Amino acid sequence: MNVARMRQLDRWLGVPACFLLTLWRHLRFWRKPGRFANPRRVLFVKLAEQGSTVLAQGAFRAAIQRVGRDNVFFLCFAENRPVMALLGLLPTANVVCIDARGAWSALLGALGALWRLRRAKIDTAIDLEFFARSSAALCFLSGARWRVGYHAFGGEAAYRGNLLTHRLSFNPYLHTSQAFQILVEALSLPSDRLPTFASKPPALGAAQAWFHPDRRELLDGRQMLRDAIGGEFSQRLILLNANASDLIPLRRWPSGRYVELAQRLLARYPEAGIAFTGAPAEAAAAAELVCQVGSPRCISLAGRTTLRQLLVLCCLADVLVTNDSGPAHFASLTPVQVVVLFGPETPRLFAAASPRTHPLWAGLTCSPCINAFNDRKSPCRDNVCMQAITVAQVFEEVSRLYEGDTMRVGPTGEAQVA
Repeated sequence: MNVARMRQLDRWLGVPACFLLTLWRHLRFWRKPGRFANPRRVLFVKLAEQGSTVLAQGAFRAAIQRVGRDNVFFLCFAENRPVMALLGLLPTANVVCIDARGAWSALLGALGALWRLRRAKIDTAIDLEFFARSSAALCFLSGARWRVGYHAFGGEAAYRGNLLTHRLSFNPYLHTSQAFQILVEALSLPSDRLPTFASKPPALGAAQAWFHPDRRELLDGRQMLRDAIGGEFSQRLILLNANASDLIPLRRWPSGRYVELAQRLLARYPEAGIAFTGAPAEAAAAAELVCQVGSPRCISLAGRTTLRQLLVLCCLADVLVTNDSGPAHFASLTPVQVVVLFGPETPRLFAAASPRTHPLWAGLTCSPCINAFNDRKSPCRDNVCMQAITVAQVFEEVSRLYEGDTMRVGPTGEAQVA
């Protein structure tokens, strides 16, 4: 299901559904929870956006510490399952997925997911979608006695009824990973005192998960590079994720600048190879960029890798250049240096908390224009914030990291000096 259709359904079906469920709740046909939560089985709901799932690691770990790994569940769209498998924090059976390839499959998938969750006797649901109606309704219908999430007290965000027992006020000045973890911490507070939250925010630390490819995966990754280039691939590697998807088109850096960046890097570093990455839907666009670069040392792997294979490539590469998207967060679990281009959103809230993440952001007056309060939609039709990031700036940052990166990952997974 495309992003525009998902938003339409969340608005036109989600609003009346949340209204009717709120009415049902206030008619007291639903049992009244206590002021203090006593969770035994915790459900996280994060339907979309794989990168945000990586940022929720701290929240997952806080819940695991409280109720144990086997008692933490995760509800998502099917496309998010590989991310949870990558993080390895929850049992596979505890990741409940909804097939969202179409409206009917999403509806039937949601009903099936709710049946599974009710059988699992979920008592606590934590909504990681800041103001989505569908996630609020799913939390309510899961049967959870305690439901935690962000609420639009003054109408500052999208209406989604009054379905939560622990209602928090969204703080747009906290990093997303902190906002997620605060939802877990709210379970320790009396619900009638919220949204007052008199404690300090949790510390913003580096990502705790780490991707460990085995020797076979690394050898297969090198073979993939050899096959793509049509010969021996002994060069050092730079990855470019041009990201031609439709999730948030305003986040794209002009494709021609990736071509110019690749040409400048190949000219400066004759020992380097460049690989464009991307999803299957981006394969044709990536192949066109490779043709424009016009070098045998530049290849496209877009649409040819699984998520795990992409991370293997990150372990073999020196630098990845990408806009703010899923690969920027996945790569933070590997040794690669990641240059992340921000425009309509800000790195202060969304950059991976990793010393290997290096954001570039012009910080224009109109940026960021996408946030939780406007349903991540902007009236902007000309992303000058991304266009303000020059090829020279990115080239300089990549060169600094490339020339300073002396630690490599060997074929058995251990660190080696280049």
